[in-house]
Amino acid sequence: MSLEILLPHVGPTLGIGVDIVDVSRIRDLHERQGDRFIDRVYTESEKAYCLGMRFPDTHLAARFAAKEAISKAFSTGIGEHLNWTSMSIERGDRGQPTVELDDKGKRLLKKVGGSTVLISLSHTDTTAIAFAAILGTR
Repeated sequence: MSLEILLPHVGPTLGIGVDIVDVSRIRDLHERQGDRFIDRVYTESEKAYCLGMRFPDTHLAARFAAKEAISKAFSTGIGEHLNWTSMSIERGDRGQPTVELDDKGKRLLKKVGGSTVLISLSHTDTTAIAFAAILGTR
């Protein structure tokens, strides 16, 4: 198996971002705001995945951190150029986390000269962390 098959996205790194979140913060937001919080931050596929897990708050926290990390990689934050639901963390064909962008996110990616957004997630019972990288074309 060639390295290109394992690492299909090759190109210059245009932006990086990282975020760490206390799972209790997301649990508290979820408990206080309920569906209002969930619907504002997560896409339908993220909600289905996370809320179907035995401990959904750890998975919600990882995706929250991912969205923050992606917005940092773009240097925009969440707001005018990128909405919470402009980014969706999905599962790739090998189970790896992948990023899907809506039209607004795709326009921003094109504007910065990017070709893809890579994401790495990790969590414990108490903490979630995400690292994002925006790659350009080869």
